[in-house]
Amino acid sequence: MERVDEWLDYAAPEVLLLQETKMAQDQFPHDHYSKQGYESVHAGEGRWNGVAILSKVGIEDCLTGFADGAEADPEARIISAVCSGVQVCSVYVPNGREVDHDHYKYKLSWMSRLKDHLAAICGPGDPVLVGGDYNICPDDRDVWDPDNPYPRTHVTQKERDTLAALEDWGLVDLFRQFYEADGLFSWWDYRDGAFHKKMGLRIDLLMASQPLVDRATFCLIDRTARKGKKPSDHAPVFVDLD
Repeated sequence: MERVDEWLDYAAPEVLLLQETKMAQDQFPHDHYSKQGYESVHAGEGRWNGVAILSKVGIEDCLTGFADGAEADPEARIISAVCSGVQVCSVYVPNGREVDHDHYKYKLSWMSRLKDHLAAICGPGDPVLVGGDYNICPDDRDVWDPDNPYPRTHVTQKERDTLAALEDWGLVDLFRQFYEADGLFSWWDYRDGAFHKKMGLRIDLLMASQPLVDRATFCLIDRTARKGKKPSDHAPVFVDLD
């Protein structure tokens, strides 16, 4: 929480999407963030997942889980709300663990449900932003060792195809609207000095519909937040909208 407070203090976002809160519903510190001017909603079950939205510009029509009409997801990995007219979703996409593992199949299915969820609550012509830990590298520019022959999750074509399906629906990777270079990562392993060796992945994405792409003035990965005492292994990604 100290690191979140520190980032809120200097970055001062109007809306913050959190993932992997690792909190049960009654543990989330709504009062703590209220004192900082943020309304908050949270979906959690006290294990490794959990997602939340903090907002200084209002939270309406909150929905936990998928709106696709299918059986409820057993894990707390998506929460949606409208903040100042923008449909936002905070997502924590399953890791996948190993290629062809049951969790990998769950990941592919989860991403398919995400598209159906969006189709149920909004349209691509609406202002929509789906942000969070996707656990997928969109292309080889987003991997520190793209030539590694070992079959791994996060980089398979099937996973990337699920991102392409979101793009076909109408979402755009905001970061790539501003930067084309490789080596611009948002996650680094804690082990082996990976951060300092630039051994990272770009798996934290802000996917937005065209109305928001047209409003975006800049999009950055805040590597500073990955430094210091007890950081997350992820760095915040943020966008400024006119």
